[in-house]
Amino acid sequence: MADAVAATAGERFARALAAKDSGALCALLADPVDFQALTPGRHWQAGTGRQAVEEIILASWFGPGDEITELCSVVNGRVLDREHVAYRVRVRRAGRDYLVEQQAYYRTEGPRITWMRVLCSGYQPLPG
Repeated sequence: MADAVAATAGERFARALAAKDSGALCALLADPVDFQALTPGRHWQAGTGRQAVEEIILASWFGPGDEITELCSVVNGRVLDREHVAYRVRVRRAGRDYLVEQQAYYRTEGPRITWMRVLCSGYQPLPG
């Protein structure tokens, strides 16, 4: 596991998402940001970090009733000038446990993400 100094913007994003830390997510996403995402039923777009966080990530994807109980994995990579992060979270929703995986490609300027594309697996029910 990377330490805080060596953590990529993508890893910091995954950790902030798993903590449902609105402030940290907003601080990571630039204003403006070119944010787009695909979930199983919808295409999402945002032009500011606050919009991405408050209207999409922590309102629709992982709302107030959803408890992220574990950040299961984080994998970083790079495709030439694009950085990549894949992460899995365990979520408790309406009394059931789910696994959600997201893959994100992004670009940064300094420490902030200026361009991001996210693809989500959707909520996959865990046995038991």
